[in-house]
Amino acid sequence: MARPDINRSGEIEVFVRVAETGSFSAAARALRMTPSAVSKLIARLEARLGARLVSRSTRKLQLTPEGVAFHDSGLRILADLDAAEREAAAGAAPRGRLRVNSYVPFGQHRLMALLPRFLERYPEIFVEAVLTDSVIDLLEERADVAIRAGPLRESRLVARKLGQSRMVLVASPAYLDARGTPRALPDLARHNMLAFGFARHIDGWPFLDAAGKSIIVPIVGNMSLTDGEAMRLTTLAGVGIARLARWHVEPDIAAGRLVPLLEEFNPGDEEPTHAVYVGQGKYLPARVRAFLDFLAETVRL
Repeated sequence: MARPDINRSGEIEVFVRVAETGSFSAAARALRMTPSAVSKLIARLEARLGARLVSRSTRKLQLTPEGVAFHDSGLRILADLDAAEREAAAGAAPRGRLRVNSYVPFGQHRLMALLPRFLERYPEIFVEAVLTDSVIDLLEERADVAIRAGPLRESRLVARKLGQSRMVLVASPAYLDARGTPRALPDLARHNMLAFGFARHIDGWPFLDAAGKSIIVPIVGNMSLTDGEAMRLTTLAGVGIARLARWHVEPDIAAGRLVPLLEEFNPGDEEPTHAVYVGQGKYLPARVRAFLDFLAETVRL
């Protein structure tokens, strides 16, 4: 019996696409994966089967006799799975394990509040949720859906936009009482600017100067953090100034726990939030499609 953590239908789909396109790169583009991920998956499949399926001795990949036989069987299996899913979608509720990976602020302030409603609507789905701001590989982590903030970097992923929120500079009243309130952009050099400890698109904070010209102010401070919720809590504690999505800190601003700063220099840039996943169309499992539709219906940023 196969191990339960092996996605055999996914392996078959990747192998069939490799066979049809004749290269790892072409298959990767078609499946929105990286060539290395495709190559590793085929290698794992061959190791598990104990048979060489693809000959790599030429520029164009060739199937071995075992590969030809597996390809023919794989086509029939995928056709049967497609038929089974159509029948299930027509007459049965989505079911099964749904693995969701979310960046921390969205997970804590949105996802955890929405999941009870989702599970009430789809009681036969089991949700496995992981909150992290680290970049993950959906295939390696075996995640069905990842919810991420900021511009998308991995073109192999399919994405559904959930919303976007304007960025805002904030600090706590206690911090401002102790350090003073910055009134102009040069004032930031005298303040503790909190940074994120992972790769960002820019090395500083964007602003519009007094003439309306776009500029970047370098981040100078004594602390970096690895997730947005830790950044919010550190800012509430009076450690420094942070730049966060408005939706994330709106309740704190409304309650007076945080104060927006230098709004006249805010460039108005917005941070998008996407649900990203692998696969699309008829090959998207019903449980994943149900979750994506639920997020599009309920998420407000």
